[in-house]
Amino acid sequence: MRIARFSRSGEIAYGLVEGSGEDLAELSLAVLAGHPLLNPAPTGEVVPLQTVRLLAPTQPINVVCIGKNYADHVAEMKDLTGGSADSGVPTVFLKPATSVVGPGDPVRLPAGVGRVDHEAELAVVIGRPARDLTRANALDHVWGYTAANDVTARDQQASDQQWTRGKGHDTFCPLGPWIETELTPFDLGVQCSVDGELRQDGRTADLIHDIPSVLAFITSFMTLLPGDVVLTGTPAGVGPIAPGSTVAVRVQGIGTLTNPVVSR
Repeated sequence: MRIARFSRSGEIAYGLVEGSGEDLAELSLAVLAGHPLLNPAPTGEVVPLQTVRLLAPTQPINVVCIGKNYADHVAEMKDLTGGSADSGVPTVFLKPATSVVGPGDPVRLPAGVGRVDHEAELAVVIGRPARDLTRANALDHVWGYTAANDVTARDQQASDQQWTRGKGHDTFCPLGPWIETELTPFDLGVQCSVDGELRQDGRTADLIHDIPSVLAFITSFMTLLPGDVVLTGTPAGVGPIAPGSTVAVRVQGIGTLTNPVVSR
């Protein structure tokens, strides 16, 4: 089941995506009354998807990210971020909720920010409060999955020697186009194209720390709340984006998240 969050005439609602494929002209939304996690009721109204504006499919309080989770990406970034973590546990960092934007929204590059890179990722969306999860029960707390772009100001990441500023700018966390609730996440293609050029092409089967392990580790020290998002890491091939570019992140079984890049 695909769940979208959308806006029309100034009002925000959720709907079930009806139809197959990704061609917006062939998809429609069965509008829901209320939030999908709180016993929503179908209104009976169905609208063409291309007549509404899709928004980020969730409004997270926490955006928790996993770094260094594909060996090929660790290798390509070794000079900046070092090798794999010696601790043997996931590398965790946070992005602010204000970095989240939806499909079609512009990624705005601040003046003087230097090099900014795309990072295509599978994102996990939490469905119920999660604390002290185990590998065995972690996926029971997942609402669904969406595509994400962990946009990164690379020069700031290098100069700061930590990742908050470089990854935390407004608009640096596009999510979308919707949440897929019926998906097995263990071997999905994760790709990124810039202006039609394929740059990243990985699979979640190559994650160093798989999704149950990641959720168990995160919830060993913090609570994840319904609607929160966990970014699971990016494969090799990250590269710069610039004003005028269009970035498309595609995750197998979910769809394509597309965002233009502009100057702030």
